[in-house]
Amino acid sequence: MSRPLIGITCYVEPASRGDWKDVPSVVLPHDYVRQVKDAGGTPIVIPPWTDVDDDAAVEMVARIDGLVIAGGADVDPSLYAASERHPHVQESRPDRDATETALARASAAADLPLLGICRGMQVMAVAAGGVLEQHVPDRVGHVDHSPAVAVYGHHVVHTVPGSRLATLLGEVTDVPSYHHQSVLTHPGYEPSAWAQDGTLEAMEAPVARFRLGVQWHPEVGDDPRLFEALVAAARERASASS
Repeated sequence: MSRPLIGITCYVEPASRGDWKDVPSVVLPHDYVRQVKDAGGTPIVIPPWTDVDDDAAVEMVARIDGLVIAGGADVDPSLYAASERHPHVQESRPDRDATETALARASAAADLPLLGICRGMQVMAVAAGGVLEQHVPDRVGHVDHSPAVAVYGHHVVHTVPGSRLATLLGEVTDVPSYHHQSVLTHPGYEPSAWAQDGTLEAMEAPVARFRLGVQWHPEVGDDPRLFEALVAAARERASASS
C-alpha cells in the first residue's frame, strides 16, 4: 500500500459561504490534511456525533490505517471526575468528547497507529483513565504555552532519553503550542517530553506499534517528522495485514 488511509477527527461548526449562513458543517484546519498528504497518507475526515458507541468506533477503526485526534476545545472535566470545573475551562463539546474517547479506546485495542495533537493527547489520557490539569498558568505563573487569543506560543521541549519521540526528534526541539491545559496522569503511557516549566509535552505507549500524543501543534510547524512516522507505521500495519 503506497498511501495508507489516515482518519482525522474534526468539529461540526456553523459555517457561512455565499448566500448560506451558519450552516452546520464539518470543520478542520487544512494544515492537518496537508501534513498527512505531504507525509504520504490519504487523509479522511471523521466527523463527531454525540451518540457514538464503542461498537461504532471499532467499525471506524477497522476501515482506516491510522488516526489523528486533532486539537480543539477542552475535554469536559466530568469525564475525568474533576470535583470542580475551573472558570477558564472552555464550553464542552459532547460530540467530540464522545467520538474521540471511543476512537482512542478502539484504536488502542486494535493497535492502530495514532497521533494525538494537543486536545488529542488529552483525549488519549482521559480515555485511558487519566486526569488533566485544568489551567496550567495557575501552576507555572505564565501564559507562554498560549500567549494570546489565536496566537501560538513557541518554546523548547526536552525529550525523554530512549523514548520513541527522542529517536524521531532528538534531545531538544522548538515547538508551536496553544494550550492552557495539560495531562497529569496517563495510565498505559510513558512521558516522552517535558517543557522547562515541568509541563508534560508528550507521552507514548512503549509497546504499541505507534501511539503518541504531543501537547503542541506540529501541523502548523515546518517539521513533518511526526506525520511521516505516523504514515510509515500505518503503511507497515496495512501491509502486514494484507
